[in-house]
Amino acid sequence: MQIFELTRIVVQDDLDELDHVNNVRYVQWIQDISKEHWVSKASEEIRSQVLWVVMNHNITYKNAAKLNDQIKISTHIASSRGATSLRVVEMHNAKTKQLLLRSKTEWCLLNAKTLKPTRISEDVKRIFS
Repeated sequence: MQIFELTRIVVQDDLDELDHVNNVRYVQWIQDISKEHWVSKASEEIRSQVLWVVMNHNITYKNAAKLNDQIKISTHIASSRGATSLRVVEMHNAKTKQLLLRSKTEWCLLNAKTLKPTRISEDVKRIFS
């Protein structure tokens, strides 16, 4: 299992009316790290042939993040089968190590030309192993 990580600092625009990170922002960060992981590991040739789309997000919120908190975001591929892959994302407060959320997102691999689901090749699987 290959883990990919990045950090974000919470800014004013990330907050909701309770001065916590807005749930919509968390979803954006889930998608951002997923894309960054893919782009950083897959060759341009592979990325020109296939693309990923979200089928569903399952997010469990544990604790709130606030202004200026440093958030450690990590992701890995938990499993792949057929044309789908299950990606796990966790976010922790970098200072306290407190878990903020855990998500499981089911992604579907599409042929970039036809936009139809395509089986995940061994080459694509190796990118994340």
